[in-house]
Amino acid sequence: MNDTVVTVVGNVATGVEFRESATGGVARFRFAVTGRRWDRQKEVWADGPTSFYTVWAWRTLGANLAASVSVGEPLVVHGRLRVRDEEGEGQRRTFVDIDAVAVGHDLTRGTSAFRRVVRAVPSLTERHEDATQGQMPHRTPGQAAGQVSGRTPGQVPGRVPVRAAGQGTIPFERPDPAPVGTTV
Repeated sequence: MNDTVVTVVGNVATGVEFRESATGGVARFRFAVTGRRWDRQKEVWADGPTSFYTVWAWRTLGANLAASVSVGEPLVVHGRLRVRDEEGEGQRRTFVDIDAVAVGHDLTRGTSAFRRVVRAVPSLTERHEDATQGQMPHRTPGQAAGQVSGRTPGQVPGRVPVRAAGQGTIPFERPDPAPVGTTV
């Protein structure tokens, strides 16, 4: 299916409504986009008509939006455009939605401080261990629970802690670079 992908810049018009669901949650809010044009006769910037969109964000993006965005904040929204027509009470209405793929603050109009969400590492079940047929690393006698050879407790295999200059360890991680000669 061919989707129409758009990137729009505007302001949050309503509070973000977040609802948990069986699939992980969904957030929605109204988004106002007003084009500005240079009026040559008056030599000033003039506002054009304002378009309103309902932005939908699923799962982690939705939860992060609900925790990060307030009414009036400038955003950049990137996602799939959906136009739907509904008929009710004898009138036909058109709604324009954006299924968001990425959302961020518009840094041309202010600053923002990013905070990565730390997710807990899920524990492996016996069923998963059976499926990997003993490929899981094992503790040697004397090692603490959660510690596997060469790692400290809580360290995820294949990931290294990220450090910022003068700040110690930041509580998020980035993947190790792929070894030379491997394809990703």
